[in-house]
Amino acid sequence: FLFLVFYLVVIYFDYTGYPFPTAPPVDPFAKIKVDDCGKTKGCFRYGKPGCNAETCDYFLSYRRIGADVEFELSADTDGWVAVGFSSDKKMGGDDVMACVHDDNGRVRIQHFYNVGQWAKEIQRNPARDEEGVFENNRVTCRFKRPVYVPREETIVDLHLSWYYLFAWGPAIQGSITRHDIDSPPVSERVVSIYKYEDIFMPSAAYQTFSSPFCLLLIVALTFYLLMGTP
Repeated sequence: FLFLVFYLVVIYFDYTGYPFPTAPPVDPFAKIKVDDCGKTKGCFRYGKPGCNAETCDYFLSYRRIGADVEFELSADTDGWVAVGFSSDKKMGGDDVMACVHDDNGRVRIQHFYNVGQWAKEIQRNPARDEEGVFENNRVTCRFKRPVYVPREETIVDLHLSWYYLFAWGPAIQGSITRHDIDSPPVSERVVSIYKYEDIFMPSAAYQTFSSPFCLLLIVALTFYLLMGTP
C-alpha cells in the first residue's frame, strides 16, 4: 500500500511539472593518445626517456582540425601548464595559452601575453571547446583556437611558424606564479602546425649522460680503469 502511494505521488509531481533535482551529465576527460604522435598530430615530450602524456614532466600535442588547431597539454604540477608562441627563444612579447587549476578544483584555459618576464592576462581569449582535469597531481587540458586571427599583437597567426615555449608551475588561488624551473624548455627550431613530429627533450636529470662529450668522457674513464696505471 505504501509503495502504491509513493508511486502515485511520483506520477502526480511528474505530471504537474515539479522540478525533480537531477545531476547534469558529466563527460569524462578523454585520455591523451600518444600513439598518434608524429602521425596525426605533433608532440613534444620533456622528461624521462620513453615518457608519455601521463608521466612526462611536460607534454604538448597539436593537430589541425578544420580552421582550428587543437592543443593538449599536461604537466606534473598542481598549478598550471602553458605553451607560448614566440618569434625567438626568449620570454617576452609572447602569446601564451595556459591551463590553470583553481581553488575549486576546476581547470580553466586562460590567455596571457608576456611583458618581459611577467605574464599579463588578456581578456580576449581565442580558446574554445575547452576541457581540463586535475588528477594524480597533474594538470591536463585540451582546447582549440583558430589558425587565422585578425592581426593583433597579443594573438599570433598559427599558420606561421613560431618557437614554442614550454612552462609549468604552481598557482595561488587560481593565479599563476613563477614557473618550476629557471630555464624552461624551448623548441629547438620553429614549429609548423602543418608538420607533425614526435620530439623528445630529456629533462635536466637525464641530460648529463646523454651529451656526446659526457659519453666520450665515460668511455675514456672506463678504458683508463680497465688498462690500469703503469
